[in-house]
Formats: sequence, structure tokens, C-alpha cells
Amino acid sequence: MTAEPSHQAAQPRLHTGFLASAARWPNRTALLLGGQQWTYAEVDRFATDIATVILSANPTPARIGIYARRSLTSYAAVIAALVAGAAFVPLNPLLPPARIRAIVKAADLDTVVTERRLLPSLKDILNDDVVAALPIVVTDDIGVAVERVVAPRTAGDDIRPPLPPRVRADDTAYMLFTSGSTGTPKGVPISHANVTSFLATNLARYAPTPDDVFSQTFEQSFDLSVFDMFMAWSAGATLCGFTSTELLAPLKIVRTRGITVWFSVPSVIAMQIKLGLLEPASLPSLRYSLFCGEPLPREYAQAWQRAAPGSIVENLYGPTELTIACTAYRWDPARSPPECHGGVVPIGRPYDGLISRVIDEQGTPASVDDTGELVVAGPQTFAAYWRNPSATEAAFVDLPNDEGEATRFYRTGDVVRRLPNDNLVFVGRRDHQVKVGGHRIELGEIETALRAQSGIVEAVAYAWPPDGAVAETVVAAVSGTEIDVDAVRTRLRALLPAYMVPTTIWIIETMPRNSSGKLDRRALAATLTDRAARPVERTAHAQ
Repeated sequence: MTAEPSHQAAQPRLHTGFLASAARWPNRTALLLGGQQWTYAEVDRFATDIATVILSANPTPARIGIYARRSLTSYAAVIAALVAGAAFVPLNPLLPPARIRAIVKAADLDTVVTERRLLPSLKDILNDDVVAALPIVVTDDIGVAVERVVAPRTAGDDIRPPLPPRVRADDTAYMLFTSGSTGTPKGVPISHANVTSFLATNLARYAPTPDDVFSQTFEQSFDLSVFDMFMAWSAGATLCGFTSTELLAPLKIVRTRGITVWFSVPSVIAMQIKLGLLEPASLPSLRYSLFCGEPLPREYAQAWQRAAPGSIVENLYGPTELTIACTAYRWDPARSPPECHGGVVPIGRPYDGLISRVIDEQGTPASVDDTGELVVAGPQTFAAYWRNPSATEAAFVDLPNDEGEATRFYRTGDVVRRLPNDNLVFVGRRDHQVKVGGHRIELGEIETALRAQSGIVEAVAYAWPPDGAVAETVVAAVSGTEIDVDAVRTRLRALLPAYMVPTTIWIIETMPRNSSGKLDRRALAATLTDRAARPVERTAHAQ
């Protein structure tokens, strides 16, 4: 599988970079995971075998589920699904079984790829008539089947897979499922055209080489993982996946594996600061340090820059619907701090080829320095939610482009401000602007004020009660070391209006995270509501 059929070679697809690298650098390391490594040729052969079994079960597959994580199978199956002409749909084994079952049903999968060790738990999940007959491709560490086993083979074995179906630019490359407001996961299909537009922009921006080593801190059910995989593989570079254990001390792996391109959510910085591990000049191998998925606080960027002084630090932004990331901001230690809003690093400017607008509630463009919702159009914009026309209709708005022509813009739901230099700064979510006692409050402003207090590393503010029709007050949860809640409350009263000072502050030893590594606001709210948090100290009501 080292070359694509000629009819697919004219236009790039998500997997063409990997295939080109496997042909050009078969003996270079493609994947490094938990002390094991595999060359491009080895990953290519294993993916070929998986694709062969997929196509033997269905010559025209559309969507392939991958029930595996942080393993050779989880990565090779991505390539296998793509070369088989199908989209890959990650099924993270860490997710609750009910959610995986809902995704399997909603995605209308043709096949699921898994590992022998995960087969029992997968069968427990696929336990009803709707999905019981779904073909399962099973892999072993030494070997692939539809309840047939696929094993990595040696270079001497030659298996010619069936010619995969033609893949068009508008075909789906992968589909991820995000949380829906109704509790039902929403499918976001991303086409080859969407993701290759993103890759072209970022390959030009970062110019990776075969000598680069990319981190993989994200679960493959998180779209940021696509950046790591295909930026590395398009350049013949090495992808260094982190095992669950290694993620507990990721900076050690950066040094021992010589990682040159780091990519993670900003929460990783918070944890390293809390543990006292982010020491100045401690990450000399990094040449790029990229962060995305959450707002990047100014103090986090400054601390990471000190730890990796030879690294270019960038803040990326983008919802799944706009394909991984759609804006970027390059941190400058001298210029950037004054450009931060509320202590948060700007999200920068849209990529070339994308059009952005900042609009008010009536859809009218906001003036410079005014806030409004960010909407974006261009080749990275997904077409529609999977079999969900009502959600699709609500997600888009028609506005004139630069030539005055009606254009379909995706509504991000994020409130931003455009600076005079055209950089965008993230202000908050539309749903994080709350009204308490007649006052409109931006919860992010409270969180920034809390993080500025001695000992506090992370802070989350809520309108309270969270499930009430009318918010009565604001509360907060914080984590860090040696936090004096009374002193924090006193300082907040000097910084914020009285109605913005949290009436209750809980100290949380460890903030909950979701499978993407982001702080899980919903889980934390449930913990606080159930009084299950272990409060080291909780304030009385503010006076």
C-alpha cells in the first residue's frame, strides 16, 4: 500500500502524505509508543492487512469504527480505513459504554476494528440486535480477521489488497461525535477537502522535516490528534504517542524522546506548574509548542516559554466543525502580554483562505474593539451535522463575503473582540455569559481574577444554582497549593464589583478532566451540586 491508484493521486487526500512517506522513507520511524517503535514500512504493512480484511467483508465501506487507543492498531486502523475508501470513526474505550453504543448506532458503521484484548468489552457494548451483526476486525500483537485475526507481518510477505474505491475530495475522511444539548451525540463529518486544506496551511506554516518528533498527547477521539498524526506522517517524521502512564509526567518524555513539536491543551501546563515541574530551560529540544482546545492564560504561556526558550509558542483555536484549528497566534514575550484580554492569550488571525466576521445578535458586523460572536467561512468548514438537519440549520448564518456575495458562515458560539491589528481575542462562550441580579457577568473575567491570586492554578466559576431558571449568585472552584480563601476573597473585592465576587469558593484537590484532557465543567458542577467535593476550605457567604 505504498502508492495510491493513479486516479486518486492528482488531488491530495488525508492519507496520501503517509503513503508518500512510506514509499520514500520505509525504514524511518513512523510511530513511537511506550518504548516500542515501528517503521513506515511496518505500519504500512499492518494497515494494508487491516484494509484487506475490511474490503473482503465489504468492497465499498463508508464508515469504519476504531475501538482501540494508544496502540499500533489504533494508528494503523486509521490508515487502513482511509485507504479502504472509508471514513474512520474513533470509539474511545474510556468512554461510557452507553455513549459508545450510541455512537456506533448513530454512525451506521460498516465494520469495527479492535484488538483481541478489547474484544470482550466491545462485545458487551454491542449487545443488542441493532449492532450485534456488525462485522468486527480483530488484531493481535503478532498478527488481522472478521473474527478473523490480523497480525503485523514481516517484510518478506507480500499481500496485494483489493483496489480501494475511488475517494472524492468531498467524501468524509473522519467523523467525530460531540456532546449534543439533548444528550444525543452530534456527528461532525470532516471531508478530505476540509482536512487537506488545513494540512496545507499548517505544513507551510511549520515546515516539518523527517527529523522532527511530534508529540501525541490527545486521545484519537479528539480532533486535535489528526494534526499530530498527519503533520508528522506527511513529512516523514516520527509520531510519539504517550501511554496513559507517560501522560502523568509528559515533560520527562519530551526530554528522553527528543520531541521537537509539542501540542496539547493548556491544562497540561497548569498541572506541570502545580507539580513544580515546569523549570526554566528544561525543554531544550522543542522548536514549536502549540496549544489548543481551551483558553490559554497569559501566565501559562509565559511559564512554558521560560521552560522552552528556544521554542516558538503558539495559541491555536478552532471548533471541530472548522477542522481542527482555524486561527493561530504567535506568542512574543515583549509584545504579547499587553494584547491579552482578561489574562488570556489572543487566538490570532484566521488562516489564509478563511473569512471571519464578528457579529452582534442581529448579525451586524461589530466595530473594532467591540465584542460579538465569531463566525467563519471557507474550505475548512464542515458541510452539515450527520443526519441532523435542524442542528445544521441552527449552526449557520448567511452573510455577505468580501465581494458582497451571500456566503454560509459557521456560528462558533464564541464571543471575541477584534483588535486594531486584526488579532482576535477570546472573551468567552455565549453560554458562559450569565445574568445575576440583573447584572450581565462574563464568568471568564471572574476566573482570570481568581487565577491571579497566590497559590491558585486553576479556577472555574458558575452561575448558581446551575440548574435553576434564574441564577441567584456566583460560586467558584479552585485548585492549587496553599490557598488562603479568606485572603482571596478580600483581594477579589478590591478587583471586582460585589455582584461578581463568588459567594462560595471550594478548593478542589484535582479538577476533573474529560477524555480530551480538557477541564470538565459539567462533571465539576455535578460534584459541587452533590456536595461530593472534598473542600479543604469553603468560604462563608460574602458580605
